[in-house]
Amino acid sequence: MRLATGPFLFVGFVLAVLVGVGGCGRPAQIEWESPVEREHPLVGKVWDVSANAPISEATLTARLAGSRFVMLGERHDNPDHHVLQAKLVRALVEAGRHPAVGFEMLSTDDTAAVARYLARSPKDAAGLGDAVNWRRTGWPEWRFYQPIAQAALDGSLPIVATNLSKPATEAVRRNGLTGLGPTLTTQLRLTEPSPETRTAMALEIRETHCGQVAEDMIARMVDIQWARDARMAASLARGGQRDGAVLIAGAGHARRDRGVPVHLARQAPGAGIASVAFVEVDPAAVKPGDYAGRFASTALPFDYVWFTPKIDEADPCEKFKQSLESIGK
Repeated sequence: MRLATGPFLFVGFVLAVLVGVGGCGRPAQIEWESPVEREHPLVGKVWDVSANAPISEATLTARLAGSRFVMLGERHDNPDHHVLQAKLVRALVEAGRHPAVGFEMLSTDDTAAVARYLARSPKDAAGLGDAVNWRRTGWPEWRFYQPIAQAALDGSLPIVATNLSKPATEAVRRNGLTGLGPTLTTQLRLTEPSPETRTAMALEIRETHCGQVAEDMIARMVDIQWARDARMAASLARGGQRDGAVLIAGAGHARRDRGVPVHLARQAPGAGIASVAFVEVDPAAVKPGDYAGRFASTALPFDYVWFTPKIDEADPCEKFKQSLESIGK
């Protein structure tokens, strides 16, 4: 059985499910695109964090279908993560759900461009990237995200631009959270992060940027991330009034302890929220709990984790250093 990606199938980004997924969390036999650690014992497994046990893909889908809001957290440049995201969006439609699909990669500045394009081409995700000048955004190529958007359009699901606008982001960069002003602050139901949350976010930013960020910038980066997560939550709540919403975002935004779900709980009190992270395996970590440290946490900060191979063996800090050098040139 081949996973459909609509009429705009691209080679190399299709997962072929060779056997069905059964109970007890037995992983599907999948043809992965990412080449590293495919034989790792966790690859393909879906982990229920609260139960500390594996579950089947079918069980995961059923639970997501029962949640009003679903976070799907990725590593941006891992193609397998995007194929699995598209697969879950299609599964929700097949389960009778019609959620809006929000993208971290699209800011509210893009809302008009998305609407204009979809008015002309309501079933064609191929040209959406060009319509929003995707090449200039710095995100991985549109072909990574096209199957997700196509899954949404095939299911007649709304596509929502969720992230903080560029002017609002710049206002926070200059003046902190107060730069948003009272109107937007009220709209986002924004609160200051607790001192503990702010400290944890600062530590995560410091580590994920490999110690290359000046200390005087970190506080502003915490403010920006906090405001972006609040904006994404508000966008999901508004766009998902009909039947909830799915968020496509980096795994850090999907975490339950300080990501979008925290803000979404204020935007939609009592609504069911499920968070899934797609996590690359590590040859030195063979137990799911071993991955909590990757998120600077004592426990995995998600409801579910779906383990995948790695896209490469590169040292992320070395890649980050090279990126900085490239920008400098």
